[in-house]
Amino acid sequence: MVDFIDEVSFRVCGGRGGDGCVSFRREKFVPKGGPDGGDGGDGGSVILRANSNLSTLLDLRHRKKYQAGNGKSGMGKCRDGKRGENIVILVPPGTLICDVDQNTLIEDLKVSGQECIVARGGKGGRGNAHFATSTCQVPDFAEKGSLPESRHLKLELKLLADVGLVGFPNAGKSTLLSKISSARPKIADYPFTTTTPHLGIVHTKNDITFVAADIPGIIKNGHMGKGLGDRFLRHAERCRVLVFLIEAHTGEIQSTYETLLNELQLYDDSFLVKPRIIALTKIDLLHDREKQRLPTFLYKQSCYPVSAVTGEGVEPLLHAIVHVLFEAVT
Repeated sequence: MVDFIDEVSFRVCGGRGGDGCVSFRREKFVPKGGPDGGDGGDGGSVILRANSNLSTLLDLRHRKKYQAGNGKSGMGKCRDGKRGENIVILVPPGTLICDVDQNTLIEDLKVSGQECIVARGGKGGRGNAHFATSTCQVPDFAEKGSLPESRHLKLELKLLADVGLVGFPNAGKSTLLSKISSARPKIADYPFTTTTPHLGIVHTKNDITFVAADIPGIIKNGHMGKGLGDRFLRHAERCRVLVFLIEAHTGEIQSTYETLLNELQLYDDSFLVKPRIIALTKIDLLHDREKQRLPTFLYKQSCYPVSAVTGEGVEPLLHAIVHVLFEAVT
């Protein structure tokens, strides 16, 4: 089974602040110059930034710690230490940043370019030049740099798509996505061919564009983690419209729809308020008389018979998706 990398964890630590300097002016004819110790540089920070060129957390799975650069110590002649280097970690849009120890959500990076400082560097210490007073004209001490922030992070990726294709394994989701977009997910005639979500950009005849996601197959009790269902369902959360793909030739259209809807509801009640469409797939396996007996509506949801192999019914389905998408926007 291919690794499904939509979740990683690691530690992040900012850089320590540089120490302030203890120094005194040493100039010709000035044997006892005043303090001139510079400040330490601030430590670098660890920053997470969303980048639209990425679609997976795969590149982050092996590294367990990210440490920003330490600030340099201050120097004489009131010269400040150099600031520590920041570390920027690129992640795909749709990444949730969680603090493992506090069990809290830090940030949800939804838009490319959005960033979040997850571990700030320590402040640089002040040099002894800051501590000269009328009663202490030759301070022989300076501040130490402060310690940085440190966190144990967990990143979770939730795909950002307009339309989510959901259904049991082998329901034809990948085939449909490859038919309506340029995406090329793995397709085979056995369950769980798709073990990672795939995104495809769909261009309709009316020059309308939307993003569809092929969500890996859901099975009964998937909301409890069976078959990694809880991780797969995560990727349907952000979809604006759900398309339920149900095999038309099984004779279990109603029970399949009820099971899928129940799994979504048990995972998150918010799924019930999302617009949804039913696509009855693989109608190329039916005789004409059997096609005529297919339901037109199921629990007030319109049903669209389609065959991704022959293309039959695909255009009416796309038209319905676009119509519901615009209704969802308004």
